[in-house]
Amino acid sequence: MTPTSESGAAEEGDTHARAHIDQSVQPIARLHADHQKRATRLQQLVDRMTAIVGQPAFIGVVTAVVLIWIASDLILVKFAGRRLDSNGFPLLQGLGQLLAIYITALILMSQRRRDELSELRDQLSLEMAVMIEQKVAKLIALTEEMRRDNPQIADRVDPQASAMSLPADPEAVLAAFKEAHEGLMAEPAGLGEGDSIGAGATTD
Repeated sequence: MTPTSESGAAEEGDTHARAHIDQSVQPIARLHADHQKRATRLQQLVDRMTAIVGQPAFIGVVTAVVLIWIASDLILVKFAGRRLDSNGFPLLQGLGQLLAIYITALILMSQRRRDELSELRDQLSLEMAVMIEQKVAKLIALTEEMRRDNPQIADRVDPQASAMSLPADPEAVLAAFKEAHEGLMAEPAGLGEGDSIGAGATTD
């Protein structure tokens, strides 16, 4: 094979690889894009405000406002004989508490939208896993069929391959998972490390 043909084959392989990557990434990208398009203007505003609150500069701005507030109060007391706030800065504390309430509400609303997107990704991953499992079962079934039809390979019964060639039943898997989980939850807690050490010392 000449260098030109080798480079052409390599470029063709890269093209197919990029096409395969794009085909795999497109559903996830479309899922994110659809989620963003479904967002209302209020939800988009909440996301932008939450992004601003999450910036390190926001902490600096809040700190600067608090320092300016305290400095202005001290300057007014010294030069004008009156206060911007009372002793203990109750007004500043009230504004801080109100700001904390708003920030908490923004984070909760933004987290709710992220949870919706996460549920969609989990559903997509589950559907992909089921589809892959079905394809693998089909490949195993085709391999077993080729083995039986090939006269050069001794025909034998492989129970494990026969079982794996059948697609798994999601409801049966879910029932088995629930049964195993309930069984583990029903088991009594084992001895802790301190108890096992104490028991060993007593035995000695």
